[in-house]
Amino acid sequence: MKKIAIAVTSTSGIDYIDAKKDCLTARLTVTFDRKEYVDYEEITADDFYQMMLAKPDADIHTSQVSTGQFAELYEKVKANGYEELLVITLSSKLSGTYQGAILAKDLVPGLKVEVFDSKSVSYGEAILVDHALRMVKNGASLQEIIKKLEFVRDNTKIYVLVDTLKYLVKNGRLSSTAGLLGTLLKIKPLLKIMEDGSLKPFEKIRTTTKAQQRILEVMLTETKDKDVDFFIAYTTNLDKAEYFKKEIETARPGAKVTLYPLTPVVGAHAGPGTLGMGYSLK
Repeated sequence: MKKIAIAVTSTSGIDYIDAKKDCLTARLTVTFDRKEYVDYEEITADDFYQMMLAKPDADIHTSQVSTGQFAELYEKVKANGYEELLVITLSSKLSGTYQGAILAKDLVPGLKVEVFDSKSVSYGEAILVDHALRMVKNGASLQEIIKKLEFVRDNTKIYVLVDTLKYLVKNGRLSSTAGLLGTLLKIKPLLKIMEDGSLKPFEKIRTTTKAQQRILEVMLTETKDKDVDFFIAYTTNLDKAEYFKKEIETARPGAKVTLYPLTPVVGAHAGPGTLGMGYSLK
């Protein structure tokens, strides 16, 4: 049996759950008012969102993991005696990080590297890590793990509600014209991670309360008579996340509902007040 290592990008938020001790993390960076921070190592979710609230007009941008950084990670894995490595990245539609991981494969001979496009972000990545780590412990082969992850990926759905369109516009996720119109009309765009890993509008709703209730309604409808795990990603609204956790548990007694902070590199593009909800078929 070959020795298999698992790595994931920090956008997964893996640092906020127990699985972090069993996998390697390739870290993106976020720059806030010209000061760069390594995701989680130098800035955590709580601190980052407080900074955003204190300076709402700050210049914020993110940087992907470079090919060189991935090569260093691969060398570390090889030096620790691993023969194979599975790298789970955030969606290739949301970042060039996936391509950097691919290019680094040729820089480290003697290590078999498979790069898996999660076509997702945040808990959509983390749940793949959880499955991969459990399968490694059970002696599964790399190809068996990838096949399972493809099933999990294709049966994980994520909806996102942002409190303001400003950050989507600033980071090129929405045109400035659409952003201005949405602000004037008080539209709260309900977004969805699509099958190809892109983030696109799902519905436009006038108020935050209605939009939040709509996410809950959609998820409960889609998961009727299905055995799923639910998850909620929050920013500055843990109280709201806890509220919806209780709502889901009431509607689905016995269901597992995981609460999860949205890591700074992801939140930089969404802004404070963002709430994400999703589910994954078991």
